[in-house]
Amino acid sequence: MGLGQRLELRQTTQLVMTPQLQQAIRLLQMSSIDLGAFVAEEVEKNPILEIESAEGSAPAPAPPPEPRLEDRLRDAAPGEAEADLDAARESLYDEAVADSQAAWAGLGGSGPGAGPGGGYGAEGADPGDTLSESPSLRAHLAAQIGLSQAAKDIRAVALFLVDELDDAGYLSRPLPEIGDQLGAGERLLQDALALLQSCEPLGVGARSLGECLALQLRERDRLDPAMQVVLENLDLLASGKFARLAEIAGLEPEDLPEIVAEIRALDPRPGHAFGHFDVQTVIPDVHVRRNGLGAWSLELNAEALPRVLVNNIYATRVAASGAQATAFISECRSNASWLVKTLESRARTILRVATEITRHQEAFFDIGVAGLRPLTLREVAEAVGMHESTISRVTSGKYLSCERGLFELRYFFSQGLASSDGGAALSATAIRERIRRMIEQEDPARILSDDTLVDLLQKDGVDIARRTVAKYREGLNIPSSVKRRRLKAGLIAR
Repeated sequence: MGLGQRLELRQTTQLVMTPQLQQAIRLLQMSSIDLGAFVAEEVEKNPILEIESAEGSAPAPAPPPEPRLEDRLRDAAPGEAEADLDAARESLYDEAVADSQAAWAGLGGSGPGAGPGGGYGAEGADPGDTLSESPSLRAHLAAQIGLSQAAKDIRAVALFLVDELDDAGYLSRPLPEIGDQLGAGERLLQDALALLQSCEPLGVGARSLGECLALQLRERDRLDPAMQVVLENLDLLASGKFARLAEIAGLEPEDLPEIVAEIRALDPRPGHAFGHFDVQTVIPDVHVRRNGLGAWSLELNAEALPRVLVNNIYATRVAASGAQATAFISECRSNASWLVKTLESRARTILRVATEITRHQEAFFDIGVAGLRPLTLREVAEAVGMHESTISRVTSGKYLSCERGLFELRYFFSQGLASSDGGAALSATAIRERIRRMIEQEDPARILSDDTLVDLLQKDGVDIARRTVAKYREGLNIPSSVKRRRLKAGLIAR
């Protein structure tokens, strides 16, 4: 067979996703918070775009995070950090004292070195000036350390240890490692740690759960030898081996419940009472309300939809500057027009999908979780004439607000379980909620096993297997009947 060259014409059909189509799909999947950030970024790039807000301007950028003491010590001048480390620590300590004074001023107190006009009773002061957000854990501890009578080097190291605390208030790094970094001796580190652990909230600066609880019990004068043994064997307490724990601690079985109840009253995460990060509130995309006729109606949340405007006056002025400016403004107009149309299309799609979900799950808004019906992405896609992938993107990260609370749109999708009496299928979400309530209301003397739950559900017309009940129970983080029987046997006072 000879080899040769020839020309052929072939006609094929291929789906090509343009960059604008890809961007539209991304916008459809974004949550309201991510969408707001994306629109703000596009406004910065496009000079003829503007965001219409209640204040008439875009939100101010977040302030930069406060540098850590460790970073400031590391970034100090080489000569100062190596040849005169004590002077560097003293400088950092002075800054920390200033922070503590600011923290007390924010709480309305005078603080160390404050003038006579400080505090709530300052003459001519606006009462609103004394109001502030709750202080962070670092500011709260720095204020207490700054007021202590300990030596300056101890306070400086204690302030450094504050920056090593995690969100729960525990010391996240070993003391020898911190000592090697600071060039501090073991005695200095122990004194600084003792100063930190003497601060409120009690238990802060602990290196383990047992130490955290011991610090709180020591302050209450309840850390006796028996209590110390219980804290050293918290694994036995967690596993419900109370007889073994009482034997090790040398306690009578009837004395253990009182000790366990006292431990349960302590705070295992003392740092969680203070804010560490800015919490982003979930913004609902759709509101469901009952109208005057008693039916459920939907409306989009205007606050979750950034309104983008095109400044035509500015665009006309810039375009008159020459051919190059005209071409630039033409491109900006095209991008702005595409963004406006995409945002409108996204809003319409969310409203159509949410409307179909509400129509299908109307019983949920009337009676609650028990009224949920089985629903799949395919059913909604067929009803609104879209692809399943589109429905998946629309329901991801989008929230619906109603009289019963705030729910993600994905919450309303669940598989169906057959009814034993031949009736309509039941929602798996509703069955999980029924299992949870049955276990919450069970008699401590008659713990419900998985087999018993199956029998009770089948009497109510739910055709369900034992392994399904066990899977739902584990998904709800509910222990087995054996563990629940131990917990409710009277040894632990709930």
